[in-house]
Amino acid sequence: MAPFGLSALKLILQRKTAVKPQTASWSRPFGLGWDKPYTVRYASNLDDGPWHGAPLGGFGAGCIGRNSKGEFNLWHLDGGEHWFGNLPDCGFALFESDGSTTKAHGLAVKPTVDASNPEAGEPLSAWSWYPASSANQNTGTYSARYPLSWFHYRNVFKAEVECESFSPILPGNYRDTSLPVAVFRWHFKNPSKKPLKLSLLLSWRNTLGWFKNTDPSAEVHFRDDGSPEHSYIPAIGVSKGQSNRWIDQADMNGILMDGERSNPIQEGEGQWCLAVPSLPAGVELKRCSRWNPHGDGAELWQQFSLDGTIPASNNDRRSAASNDSLSAALSISFELAPGAELELPVVISWDLPVTAFATGCQALRRYTDFHGSSGTNAAAIASEALKQWPQWRAQINNWQAPVLQRNDLPEKLRMALFNELYDLASGGSLWTAATADDPEGRFGVLECLDYAWYESLDVRLYGSFALLQLWPALDRAVLRSFARAIPAADANLRPIGWYFTQGKGRVEAARKLAGATPHDLGAPNERPFDATNYTAYQDCNLWKDLASDFVLQVWRTYKLAPDGKDLNFLASCWPAAVQALKYLKEFDINNDGLPDNGGAPDQTFDDWALQGVSAYCGALWIAALEAALAMAQALSLELGLDTAMEQRLFSQWLEQSRENFDKLLWNGEYYKIDADSGTPVVMADQLCGDFYARLLGLTPVVSDANAISSLTAIKEACFEGFEGGRLGVANGLRRDGSALDPNGTHPLEVWTGINFGLAAYYRLMGEPTTAFAICDAVLEQVYQGGLQFRTPEAITAKNSFRACHYLRAMAIWALWATHTNWQAIPGAEH
Repeated sequence: MAPFGLSALKLILQRKTAVKPQTASWSRPFGLGWDKPYTVRYASNLDDGPWHGAPLGGFGAGCIGRNSKGEFNLWHLDGGEHWFGNLPDCGFALFESDGSTTKAHGLAVKPTVDASNPEAGEPLSAWSWYPASSANQNTGTYSARYPLSWFHYRNVFKAEVECESFSPILPGNYRDTSLPVAVFRWHFKNPSKKPLKLSLLLSWRNTLGWFKNTDPSAEVHFRDDGSPEHSYIPAIGVSKGQSNRWIDQADMNGILMDGERSNPIQEGEGQWCLAVPSLPAGVELKRCSRWNPHGDGAELWQQFSLDGTIPASNNDRRSAASNDSLSAALSISFELAPGAELELPVVISWDLPVTAFATGCQALRRYTDFHGSSGTNAAAIASEALKQWPQWRAQINNWQAPVLQRNDLPEKLRMALFNELYDLASGGSLWTAATADDPEGRFGVLECLDYAWYESLDVRLYGSFALLQLWPALDRAVLRSFARAIPAADANLRPIGWYFTQGKGRVEAARKLAGATPHDLGAPNERPFDATNYTAYQDCNLWKDLASDFVLQVWRTYKLAPDGKDLNFLASCWPAAVQALKYLKEFDINNDGLPDNGGAPDQTFDDWALQGVSAYCGALWIAALEAALAMAQALSLELGLDTAMEQRLFSQWLEQSRENFDKLLWNGEYYKIDADSGTPVVMADQLCGDFYARLLGLTPVVSDANAISSLTAIKEACFEGFEGGRLGVANGLRRDGSALDPNGTHPLEVWTGINFGLAAYYRLMGEPTTAFAICDAVLEQVYQGGLQFRTPEAITAKNSFRACHYLRAMAIWALWATHTNWQAIPGAEH
């Protein structure tokens, strides 16, 4: 259907194309709850409950989320921070009349609380709300295939009503993917024999000034699980200086929301805009620039429920007082003849250009490179969206088509390939404006909302497969940040959280040693990218996988990025790669070529102690040496760099490491977890290094026979032997599938991202049946257990989870790579 805004309403009504239900999408009956959703494992960890939907908004621009109850309840508008709660006055409503009967409902289930005013009791009590689905009646469905989502409203109104929403999340398009905008494409059809008068209402709260941290300290606290956290106290409910006014331009009409703006502009300041295209004859727009969302709502609802209009007001010079909550609304009224259809795009945009960190430290968001940094450009963003949305929608179809067409992949897996990308928008993502040193800006996604630090390197070893294949320039930007951080040092001492959990008191360590590969790129309450190693759960200077992780990711991105091999990127990372490997080699205490784990957890399984040479870290080390040699040869051949000394050194280490790896760890069936602890478990991820070596076309770490034998043992012990395979692969069990310690943490958890990585390894080794079975088990738990759009790090057999909104889960894109031999996604090559 052509975009709304044609000169004659009749031309629109004659079109017959509707928004159709989509394959490979997650779907749920409107408003239907969960009988037994997963709940959080640790009381101090985040658990907002299962009501999550696909986010709206560009990467790093801040995002909002609308759930399957129709509520807008996710507000990630402060970079790296999380605020969750329903604002009942934010949303849509619909009026319908056939001349004899009328009906009006807010298009969400009845709210129990206004999260900005939780003590006030039932909000908007004068409103009528849309009924939730039940066992006896289906009132519609919510579906999502990120970045698309759909509401299909059924059996309540006489009209057929559908809403498709999306933001321009487009692989390889680094401009539009950054935009703070949401498009709502409404479709109405009259299947009855009588004309229908319809009116669509959009109401929105002025939240300017809310999303900033009022606690300026960067003090670190420790939760009951030993992980560090900081306080986030947003200014929810402030209203001083807010004002709303009409905005009318040649191509659009709407409402512009303003607030107080400092000079220079500060975090939380800017604008919102609600907009529709210029309307043809026969369609009526009404605007109410100011109404009170903390009353019963009758001032808006009484008239809307009567005739589908709202009181007109344009308070363009009236600013709100300190406790004067301010909402605005617009309504679009029209009549549909029997059999007629109408499509109507509505846009919500926001312009919050600044994201702040520690006191005195802030950054401009990436989209400001295209729309300016004044905080006065919400209308310009909305105008662009109203012009460009048909092209954006077509481009989404184009880039999703190769996945949708792969019928050799299970539909549930295809669904998750799209929906797991949600984290790039709502995982506290940070994307700064461009500079001469960072022409695509600096980019980062939090490890998760509980472990709120950016781009944990061990986690992104798995979770960055999506970024690599869809937005490779951002993947390079992250790795450049790590390359800059490796030589840096920070001698400040801080306590290590793990020792508290072990009852060992206060043990301190330097934050960052020169040459050590940092674990992460810092946190949103400090100076991200510049102050690294925020996490203090373990002393990351002692970790035995991070240097290998860095080298492997650099070579992977250079070799396999869909936009080509970037020699400048490779050369810029080479000195850091050399320094990182030399630093790690210092932990080879017995000179067998392999770094030794030290007893305290010192790798990605940071609650799981390994001793001596370990299969996990040792295999990554060997693969990293192979990758470093390949890097050295490429730089020598292509750029003429003298890498002879490094090649000799790494070759010596590699030969010695290979000679001893099997000798120390192979037990005849699989690889022991480590050489010295005697722990009798099958570790599920023991050969991640071999997977990476094979994936990158390097010499495998182990023989084909040993790899297949190990994978068989892992499948039998950790997958089939753990809850009959219904949950996924547990991290580590005895060979017979029993637990070494029934109270263990990491060994008895199913890590979603590790499972997807393992599935990719099985697929690479020619075992697609096992690969798909693992994915199916994990995805069943996530998408039927109320964990959608907040995929956790870990799930347990006790129906609990840990660490939601987790970065590692995007490892599902490794399975796309191994199954399709890196089939390119259209656009990513740009």
